Parts: sequence; structure tokens; C-alpha cells
Amino acid sequence: MKQAMQSIEGALSRWNRKEAEAIHGMPFNDLLFLAQTIHRQNFDRNRVQLSRLLSIKTGGCPEDCGYCSQSTHYETGLKASKLMEVERVIAEAIKARDAGATRYCMGAAWRSPKERDMGSVVAMIEGVKALGMETCMTLGMLDLSQAQRLKAAGLDYYNHNIDTSERYYGEVVSTRTFADRLETLGHVREVGMKVCCGGIVGMGEEKADRIDMLVTLANLPEPPESVPINMLIPIEGTPLAEAEPIDPIDFVRTIALARIMMPKSYVRLSAGRTAMSDETQALCFFAGANSIFVGDMLLTADNPGEDKDNRLFRRLGIEPMPREAK
Repeated sequence: MKQAMQSIEGALSRWNRKEAEAIHGMPFNDLLFLAQTIHRQNFDRNRVQLSRLLSIKTGGCPEDCGYCSQSTHYETGLKASKLMEVERVIAEAIKARDAGATRYCMGAAWRSPKERDMGSVVAMIEGVKALGMETCMTLGMLDLSQAQRLKAAGLDYYNHNIDTSERYYGEVVSTRTFADRLETLGHVREVGMKVCCGGIVGMGEEKADRIDMLVTLANLPEPPESVPINMLIPIEGTPLAEAEPIDPIDFVRTIALARIMMPKSYVRLSAGRTAMSDETQALCFFAGANSIFVGDMLLTADNPGEDKDNRLFRRLGIEPMPREAK
């Protein structure tokens, strides 16, 4: 444990795979103790941030991400929709706020936003901000001018996941590169927005890929303020439909390593919670996860729902993070 703490102190400015791998491979109890210790130094140990995610434009995406039901490359039975009306988005945000969500995330299945849609996107940001909520969007790749417009509208966070390690990335996506992902993140940072960036595990990657993904995130010029860790939801019709699920203990190790390497970031337990036992989720919270998506749906996938989350929170003595504490 002492050696691990020394390694962390030495890696505060720059991580390498060897250091991260050594921490990831610690005895499980030691790893969780270290992650929880770091978590307590930076966050309220019994508070979890609640976010809501809404698909404002579903399906019809030209990208070929091998995990995604919304890609036009695969027959998943999902029908494409047009961009949602601004008034409907605001109405859904009001429901989310009244149910306890403090951050509202909006996602569109685009390679990148088109000029004709930017006015509506800006209006959505402004409307949700007026409700007193943090705003987050994921719209695909951005150029610098688009990032500037979103920032001017008041967007707090932009989500753009790197998905996996640079080595494994080409096995999952071929229509845009790992460098494309990093370029968008650079534009987001340049205009002063916060970054929400994480990845997906259980896509057939190796342990080293999960570690390398976190090393990449921790070594960005500024680590993401929000790090969503998704467990693959296998979608029939996609290339990853038959991917072997990640071992729950390995998943918890990934959460713990994210907390240790990015101590001040929100680590979000994201997609895949429907497949997790209460015990696995409890271990993830102990390992440093302190944000979840609430509601019955995540874009096009099922989510546990608020009743189930509330029951789990009561059992664990966890409370939602109040708006003013963020």
C-alpha cells in the first residue's frame, strides 16, 4: 500500500502503463481501500450525483461503432427519428429536475452536428440552463466554431468518449479515428467547456486496453471532469452482440483505477447497470463511482429505473448529491 501511494504521488503529472498496471493488479481489498481513501479526500463518501440522459435525435448515424444500435451499418430494428422539438426537450428536463437530477445530458446520433440543427441545439441548452441544471451534450465530432457556439449558449459539459485504448480502437470503429476523438476533446477544452469522456468495457478488449484507456484519459492536458465507465450492453444485430461479458470483479477494478488516477473527476457508473447485481454496484460505489444516470432509458437501452435505484440507495445509506454541492 505504501509503495502504491508513492507511485501515485510520483504520477500526479503523468501516468504510464507500468504504474497503472501495478495499481490495477493490487490485492482486491488493498485496491478498494486505496480507491476509497482517495475518494474520501475529494468527495462526500455517501453522495452520488444523479444525471438524466435524453436521446434528442435517435438512429440514422453513419458511423460504424460496433456496439451501437443507432448505426446505419447494422440491422438492429431501430428506426431513425428527427431532432426532437425544443419544447419537448425542456418539458423532459423539468421532469428530470423535479425527480432529483442535477445534470441533464442530451445525445444526438450524428457524426457531427449540421448547421441547420445548431439553432435548436442552442435553444435546448439555454432552456435547460434556465431550469438551474448543469447541461451536457454529445453530438459527435465538433469543429472549433461549433464548440464556441455551444460554449456561448452555456453548455457546461461536452461528452465525447474515446471508447477504448488506441490499440484496440480500430477493432470497434473504422469510420473515424482515435485521433479524431482527441481532436474534438481539444476543441472542447480550447473554448473552456468541461469534458465528459470515458469508455466502454466488455467489448473483447484485454485488461491492458482498459488500463491504457484510463492512462490516456488521465494524461490529457487536463483530465476529464466526468468519466463515464460503461459496461457493454450487447445489441442484437451489431458486431459485438456476442461479446463475452466482463467479469464483475474486473469491472470494479476498472472503476477503482479510474478513481485513483483521476481523483477529482466524477466517475460515472453508466450503461450496463441492468446487468449488474446490487452487490456489484455497491462495490463500484465503494471503489469511487459517484455518479449514475437515472431513469428507465439510456438513449436506446434499458436502465434500472428510479424505484430500483432508490431502494438500493436506501440499503446502502447513499443520498443524491444536492444541486448546490456540485
